Amino acid sequence: MGPLQRFLDRFGPSSEAESIWLQNLFTFIHRHLRTPVGPAHSTGGPAHSARGHTYSAAASQSAAGVSCDQGVCELSVCVVEKIQERSSLKSSRPVSYRPLCVSELLAQQHLPCVSNLSWSTNQHRAWAREAELSLPGQRSLPRVNLLLIGWLRAGRGGEWRLEDDSGSVRCEMTSPSPQWMNRLVFLPHWNYIPHDASGRDQERGYLELIGSPDLLGPKAELGLAAGPGGAGPNEGAGPDGALSVREAAGVLRNRVKGQRVSVWGQVGSVRPLLEVSGSFFFFCLEDQQQTVPVLVKGSRLWWAQCVCVSVTVCVTALRVCVLRGWRGNGVLCVTDRSEIHTGYTQEHTHPEDPEPPLLSAAGPAHSDQLLMDKEEAELEELPVQSGGRIKRSRVISYQGTVTEVVSEGAGLYLLDRKVGLCLAYQPPARRKLRPGDQVELHQVHFLFRPSPDFPPSMLCCCLGSSLRVSAFSRVGGASRESGCPGDGVLPRLLLQSISGVDQYLWTCSLASQLAHSLVPSDPPRPPLHPPLPHCVCLLSWKLSETLWTQRGQRDIYSEMLDRPHRCPLDQYQVDPFVPQLLSVSDLLQSLQSSCWSSLLPPGVLSSSQVNSALSWSCRTLTSDPRTGDSLRPRPLLLVGVLQLPSERSEFTQSLELRDATAAVSCVVTETTEEDGGQRSAFNTAWIGSLVCVRSFSMVTERFLQSEFGHLDQNGFISNRTCRVYLQFSLDDLIILSPSVTMATHLRMKGAEPGSDDLHRNQREEEEGDDEGSCLQKRRCDEEHSSSVAMVTAHEGGESPCPCVSMVIRVESKGGVAWRNAVIGGSGEGAGLQLGFSATALLIGPVVSWGRDPKNQPMMEKEAEPEREEKVVLQFSGVSSRWFPLLQPGSVYRLTAPNTQDPSVLIGCSVAGQKGVGLHADSSLQVRSDWRIHTLTRPLLLPHTWTQAPPPPILSVSQVLDCRSEVVTFQGRVTERVSLMDRRGRASGVRLTVCDQSGRSLCVYLDLSHAPYPPGLLPGNQVLLSGFLRKISRSGGVYCCLSPVGCVTVTSLGDSSRLAPPPAPSMHLAHWASSTTVEAQVKGHVVCVLNLQLQWSCSHQGAQYTQVCSSHCGSVAFWATARLVIDDGTAEAHVWLSGQPVQAVLGLADSQWAGLQRAVRVRGHVQVFPGGRSLRTDGDTEDVLLHFLLSLCSGDVIGQQVTLTCRKRTNQSSAEVRRFSRGDRDFLTRRLRPLQLTCSHLELQEES
Repeated sequence: MGPLQRFLDRFGPSSEAESIWLQNLFTFIHRHLRTPVGPAHSTGGPAHSARGHTYSAAASQSAAGVSCDQGVCELSVCVVEKIQERSSLKSSRPVSYRPLCVSELLAQQHLPCVSNLSWSTNQHRAWAREAELSLPGQRSLPRVNLLLIGWLRAGRGGEWRLEDDSGSVRCEMTSPSPQWMNRLVFLPHWNYIPHDASGRDQERGYLELIGSPDLLGPKAELGLAAGPGGAGPNEGAGPDGALSVREAAGVLRNRVKGQRVSVWGQVGSVRPLLEVSGSFFFFCLEDQQQTVPVLVKGSRLWWAQCVCVSVTVCVTALRVCVLRGWRGNGVLCVTDRSEIHTGYTQEHTHPEDPEPPLLSAAGPAHSDQLLMDKEEAELEELPVQSGGRIKRSRVISYQGTVTEVVSEGAGLYLLDRKVGLCLAYQPPARRKLRPGDQVELHQVHFLFRPSPDFPPSMLCCCLGSSLRVSAFSRVGGASRESGCPGDGVLPRLLLQSISGVDQYLWTCSLASQLAHSLVPSDPPRPPLHPPLPHCVCLLSWKLSETLWTQRGQRDIYSEMLDRPHRCPLDQYQVDPFVPQLLSVSDLLQSLQSSCWSSLLPPGVLSSSQVNSALSWSCRTLTSDPRTGDSLRPRPLLLVGVLQLPSERSEFTQSLELRDATAAVSCVVTETTEEDGGQRSAFNTAWIGSLVCVRSFSMVTERFLQSEFGHLDQNGFISNRTCRVYLQFSLDDLIILSPSVTMATHLRMKGAEPGSDDLHRNQREEEEGDDEGSCLQKRRCDEEHSSSVAMVTAHEGGESPCPCVSMVIRVESKGGVAWRNAVIGGSGEGAGLQLGFSATALLIGPVVSWGRDPKNQPMMEKEAEPEREEKVVLQFSGVSSRWFPLLQPGSVYRLTAPNTQDPSVLIGCSVAGQKGVGLHADSSLQVRSDWRIHTLTRPLLLPHTWTQAPPPPILSVSQVLDCRSEVVTFQGRVTERVSLMDRRGRASGVRLTVCDQSGRSLCVYLDLSHAPYPPGLLPGNQVLLSGFLRKISRSGGVYCCLSPVGCVTVTSLGDSSRLAPPPAPSMHLAHWASSTTVEAQVKGHVVCVLNLQLQWSCSHQGAQYTQVCSSHCGSVAFWATARLVIDDGTAEAHVWLSGQPVQAVLGLADSQWAGLQRAVRVRGHVQVFPGGRSLRTDGDTEDVLLHFLLSLCSGDVIGQQVTLTCRKRTNQSSAEVRRFSRGDRDFLTRRLRPLQLTCSHLELQEES
């Protein structure tokens, strides 16, 4: 009779299905569980004893006289009995379950699953329903009917592994017993995760053991001793004479060489497993006020899952050693003979201090109250720093359920849907947490509001904290990476440089936002490139190090063992103004969606007033809410690449900041090195550099045309558009990834001292043109090192190409305008293209190169002594995008690629080398593929061009007093008014500019044939080049744009807080002969010439009447008056409207409201109390008319007033009057009174 038949006879008659199931089980055990224990499977523990028959292949080698087949038979019988005990089917065998070897599990099972032999179908359904209800949006693990049998072995790095003849798989357990090691077990309940939680590692999976495994065979018959480091057959027993913690502390103080001790005590803390010159971990035994650290390493690393907080253990064969790097303090260290016994008891024990209660979030109210109590207990705060409050964290214990994996790579999780968990300050664990895991945290730091981007309550684990999974998750599926990209990049960087938890959380949030704004949805992946998420993490870390103060290096031993505890999590900063990153598309969407919300206060305006007053308006927001109105309550940051304007750009005269979502135009200035003043940006090295803008202003210019006063009714708005752009200085930029030219510029400035690679490349480049590959190699290396830089230049991956170049200095440039040009090529005809011209001084001859020199330092061969020739550069189409960076007085290198012919850069009077002929045309058309590079440090030689004085720049006062027809001047904009054509469309701009003296000048810009220039805002300083100075008919001086004129913003001001300079005080007689437009006068009221009160209907655009009252949805009240003012030197006629009329009449608010109600009955009232030849409208017996006449002829006359007025445009220098005396008539010319419009009126109290 064979062993299979004997095995079947042990279970008596069975059905066909059960017989087949028993045969398959026997065959499986015979095939996969026959390997005996040998050196390959033992880790050096004591030899196993042999006694009687064995049910394990592990004992078959030592069981003399017993055949292997008989051992397989007995083992199969034991397995069937264990399965029958665990099965939910008591009357039959679980034939639906089949045994599976480890290799088949790894190769065939590609989805997470769960297996539980003791479940019925209804129990599984209830279990799955409970799991899915606890975590909405997650699916429970699907059930499989599989049986796993094998040995539990110790793997590398403290792993537990289930092993059979086919292979091994990693096992995770909640609280394993040491006696399970090296035992043959049957697993009745387990989860299998075929990959890590993020789904990236598909090759190896792991098991999660739920509950205890079944040890196969009685211990007495198996004759198994404890595995290496195990507890032996009697779990709770320990060696006699084990020392208590208090006694072990005395042994540490009095170390004896070669001494071995056994210590028992309660585990107070378990430190995480570290890999520093080998793997190790610590756990501490505590007894009242004494603590003894135990160092575990080598073959005992598998103890890490056995040791849990609050468990009493006994550890044998410990030696005393000194831990270098920890102030010479002694620790107990395991040896090769050390064993651990859990659940250890001893008759005479010292009473232990109660373990701090675990905070739980089982009930919302309970957990909220506990966390609130911890927050209220944070009474100790350090002095307030510049960035916010410095607070101390609290060390607590907590238990809860993982409800969300915020970022596995960054170690960020969410517990109980409201408590954040950060594991970044601990080394990454082999098993990543999954949603649904129940965890216990001991000695974890509690922080309240460390970051506005994460939950208010945060728990952070340091090297002194312990984390244990008390129950595995019931759900499967990959986690969503919403918090931070990359695979542990930021935690690895955290080990190299200490960062506070507030800084780290901000860096994680920044990395997530950068991944959205910089990484395209389907980015290219060249070979050998680092993954784009990793680059994003490195960029966020670099930006974090720039904006935050670093704190030095970590001391891992002190962090784990010091008492009192000290670590980087002890202190954290609470700052409500921590910066926030926005993508360009989010910024544009927010500005455009809110630009019309604050346009007008509630009220009604007529169509003419809407078109005149609101044809242009501006809304300026700052990036920092602490300095003015802002878009968000936190300071904003922008990250993108600076580029030249594209063909689709709304503003062709300014640079662009672009990320992967959108682009926005930018008005950019920079600080000069000579005098520290501001000027427009001129350095082309910024093109292609990835930068972070720390401080900027957001400008929304609104253009509106309406035929109805109600802006909420879109049917009456004929045109409404807005334009959005940014304003900032290059001083407020952080370079995250420089372009090739920026790296050269920084090297020349000495911003990168000690960079051997850069100096070596510079020496290689200077050896000759045939070494051009060195420059190209460095360019490629730099671009490959930061694949998120999105450099717009096209030369990044090209091979070295020949080119010619010449050095120029720009003398002047004209403005961008629409000009006739050839479109595309000569065969496509002519059309309008944007273009401009610039006059440049030639520094030297045309030079040929084997590669593009870019902005390398100027060489002597590029300069020609005493050269004074000039050339007019014509830019049109694509080449006109160089306009923002070409500034008068700057030196540039103009390069034509893919050619060695110097004639392409030679115009009329340009001397070529080696007999190159001259052209008659002095202008040079700049092609679209030519490049321009700024030379910030040109070669200084005693040439004429180096000594040429810059063009004179006048002030506003000098323009007013000079007699030149064409002027170049600068001033600060105080007012901007849109000019309309006859069709009501915007055709130009009128700027009022002033200088420091307060004198102002009107400048008219005709934009009918030019694109709209950004940055013409009150507060900004502008440079107006080549403007025509003109005299008005009234004798005033103004300027207008000439065909070669140009407007450049040279300095940025705060238009939201700009206070216009006070108007100068003047006498009326002096003002009449002056060109001043606005002034302040003091005088008395001579008379009121006329007063008009009217209700107007915005629907009909006319006077309001009783007839149309039922059809008018909205009406408006208007009050205008004309006074005669005398200051003792002359008289003036002053027009008032609105509130100044109420002030001059001396009416209170209630009286003014009553007057409005009285006028509304008839709609319109007009009186002429001071007009001799004019009459008053209406009945002379009208009470209202008499009231107004008496009001205008009463206290108003003679009262002292101070007015701020502007001259009206219809001024007349003199008028002819006729006088009759007797029979003769006399004609005389007399000065007409000044015609003024009052903008502000104040009544002076009589002294």
